[in-house]
Amino acid sequence: MTRLEHRVHELTVGQLAERSGVAVSALHFYESKGLISSRRTAGNQRRFTRDTLRRVAFIRVSQRVGIPLSDIRAALATLPEERTPTVADWARLSETWRSDLDERIRQLERLRDDLTDCIGCGCLSISKCALANPYDRLGDEGPGPRRLLTGRPAGDAPPGKGGAAADALPAACVDACTSAGAHGHAD
Repeated sequence: MTRLEHRVHELTVGQLAERSGVAVSALHFYESKGLISSRRTAGNQRRFTRDTLRRVAFIRVSQRVGIPLSDIRAALATLPEERTPTVADWARLSETWRSDLDERIRQLERLRDDLTDCIGCGCLSISKCALANPYDRLGDEGPGPRRLLTGRPAGDAPPGKGGAAADALPAACVDACTSAGAHGHAD
């Protein structure tokens, strides 16, 4: 029974949990962090307006794509509290996140497309790493997978940082890299 009757305008925490698919404890947490709000009855029971369902859905989806709760709270704070948010309210909120979401999408696409190539993490375990990141020169730029973090493709290192075209490699390095591929070793 997750369907709510259309006449129901206020939900108990149990009804909100059942319809949203979020545990009661998570709803209490969201409320304690100012992400959702309720009123209290004379018996001190929580009652949530029906539009809280959309706010909870927004919180869940935002968390799922990695948006921090502090950013979610700031976004929800732009919505009106005295009335149910309209399509225009949600569109305005969505527009403020568009560039951040577009960047996250680009980063996920890079991860999907470049994970089988050198990502500049320093492992040097893929034969292409010797060409794209010789001697782990990308480590000079900082920690982590430098190519995924900066969006630079393999073999396109900044000047003096060891890209395939930027620095000449010792013959032994090139031989080791090309012979590993020629002998069918795993990339």
